[in-house]
Amino acid sequence: MTRGGRVLDLGCGEGRDSVYFASCGFDVMGLDVSAAGLAKAQRLAEEQGVTIRWLSCSMQDVPVTGRFDLIYSCGSIHHVPREDRSRLFRRLRTLTRPGGIHAHIVFTDVSVYAEKGEEIDYFAPGELGRFYSDWLALRYEDGRISCCQDGIPHSHSIERIVTRRGDRARMDLSSCVSAKAAG
Repeated sequence: MTRGGRVLDLGCGEGRDSVYFASCGFDVMGLDVSAAGLAKAQRLAEEQGVTIRWLSCSMQDVPVTGRFDLIYSCGSIHHVPREDRSRLFRRLRTLTRPGGIHAHIVFTDVSVYAEKGEEIDYFAPGELGRFYSDWLALRYEDGRISCCQDGIPHSHSIERIVTRRGDRARMDLSSCVSAKAAG
């Protein structure tokens, strides 16, 4: 994918990943329910000299149009109730260009650490991959990530997937995503 390709960052929080993708030269839209988080994200984008379109809404609604080259989420889709995920993933597929990439990291119920105030509907092992059974898996793994969100060091079990729609390669973007997902 060339510079200017479209990226949708779901549950972008305070914008760290959105700013990263924008700094790689992509046209980024960050979506989050927290207006306060998006205000911080905007300050970060300004500090880094990048422009990002921010939307304050639920990812279950995804009120955007057009097609994206990358739909990305890190630690956010597990906040969507299990019964609503099929609808969400169907919508995300319609927003993806042929050859486009989806990259997600979700918490699984292999090992649960309940953070104060968090409402998570953990993914079952393999659940994320089943949403993409007809796409080309570029990377799929389970594991653990370290966290200190509530001030107490702990870890979460996760599944990470990078998958491509159709057969057209998007090597520049997949390299950028792989580097981000590995970090």
